[in-house]
Amino acid sequence: MNHWTDVCALDAIDDEDVLRFDHAGKTYAVYRVEDRVYATDGLCTHEKIHLADGLVMDHVIECPKHNGRFDIRDGRALGAPVCVNLRTWPARVHEGQVQILLEAVGAHD
Repeated sequence: MNHWTDVCALDAIDDEDVLRFDHAGKTYAVYRVEDRVYATDGLCTHEKIHLADGLVMDHVIECPKHNGRFDIRDGRALGAPVCVNLRTWPARVHEGQVQILLEAVGAHD
């Protein structure tokens, strides 16, 4: 069973910014673009670098190490050196809190 997990207050993330969120031994990247929120796995699929240290422009996160880019809406890899898509997670704002829908412990992909 999946559950909504609080990440932070909406105003803790600036527009076109990314926040690192660690939960249950996993790292996520949570983004805000024009008051919409998105969430992906937090590590680049190329060399496992934290995406929260990257740059967000429009709906694209750029990895800080080799400049690989992903579309944060669907996790799509946008070109070399990244070729494996990011996993995305449903995200929402509920009562001023950013939340992501995570799998319960023990659930499978």
